[in-house]
Amino acid sequence: MQVPKVVTSQKSRTFSESVIREMTRMCLAEHGDDCLNLAQGFPDFAAPSELKEAAVEAIRKDFNQYATTWGAKVMRDAIADKTRHFRRMAVDPETEITVCCGVTEAMLSTILAIVDPGDEVVIFEPFYENYGPDCVLSGAVPRYVELRPPDWSFDEVELRSAFNARTRAIVVNTPHNPSGKVYSRAELELIAELCIEHCALAITDEIYEHLVYRGRHVSMAALPGMAERTITISGASKTYSVTGWRVGWLIGPPALTSGIRKVHDFLTVGAAHPLQVAVAEALDFPASFYVDLLGDYTERRDAMVSGLRECGFEVSAPDGAYYVMAGIGAFGAPDDVAFARRLIEEVAVATVPASSFYHDPASGRGQVRFSFPKRIETIERGLEALRRLSRP
Repeated sequence: MQVPKVVTSQKSRTFSESVIREMTRMCLAEHGDDCLNLAQGFPDFAAPSELKEAAVEAIRKDFNQYATTWGAKVMRDAIADKTRHFRRMAVDPETEITVCCGVTEAMLSTILAIVDPGDEVVIFEPFYENYGPDCVLSGAVPRYVELRPPDWSFDEVELRSAFNARTRAIVVNTPHNPSGKVYSRAELELIAELCIEHCALAITDEIYEHLVYRGRHVSMAALPGMAERTITISGASKTYSVTGWRVGWLIGPPALTSGIRKVHDFLTVGAAHPLQVAVAEALDFPASFYVDLLGDYTERRDAMVSGLRECGFEVSAPDGAYYVMAGIGAFGAPDDVAFARRLIEEVAVATVPASSFYHDPASGRGQVRFSFPKRIETIERGLEALRRLSRP
């Protein structure tokens, strides 16, 4: 039998597998249950018991067949209610909300639906690693604008120069993964001004909206003139500690939503029906849930930041999300990849080399990313392991 010379598409050969998940696998393969996974952003503690019971009850009540492709009505209604009281925005659950298989699918469905090959998409870097492949799969040309440590600010001139007649959209992730940046209202107003000036769309990833330690979360769609040109993406994974459920959603104007729903339909058909029913209940949790959530994560953040500094890392406390970018200059490592592998080999701690968050890996060679959605005792165990690292 004749074997084709090339068995994968050209576009699939232009990006690699997830480095985040690769680091997790490497650590587990070498250390098994002794691996301290500070790479991947998922909790090692239980999801809320009320949420788990709601999922079990939904299965018992036989919500086990397809829901409406773009989301069970109970779920879309719950998203609309939460959006009204949290963002002070009125949205129509029938024409403006689509439930997806996680934020990852919501982002890909959105970009595929609104971008044509050759269109340009502005992306801030460091960026969550899915954004680049999403552009490749849609045929878009990414235009990168750098966020510079320690405060992860961008240069206004650089941002303005990234916009042109070919700009179709900009991706804004706030609070930001991997840096923990929370975009200020002034920064978002500048982005909104450029979107309006260049007839561009804004795609916002707001999955960490309830984890803001300093500053205030502002939704792009709430700014003047932006509701009709913004797709707002969020999900249940991070807030409710159910990253394995893969339930996300997007909110956008009807003209955009209709196209996104078609792409979503042929990508995944729909998110799991019983889990949607359960998440709808979680969206009605009282305000005290979010207060307690933020308090718990603030404690974790402070423990991680102070501990990393004691170990010799260069660290600024993140304003939001649950990641810390840490400088590795004190350890004499040749680069971030070698250092991340060294952590796995010597102390069984998985991190993410920061170069994976940049289109030019050289920009991230001096840092690694730690995640801290973990029990305090897990964080302390990880820090104790890091204290054993030798330095030149």
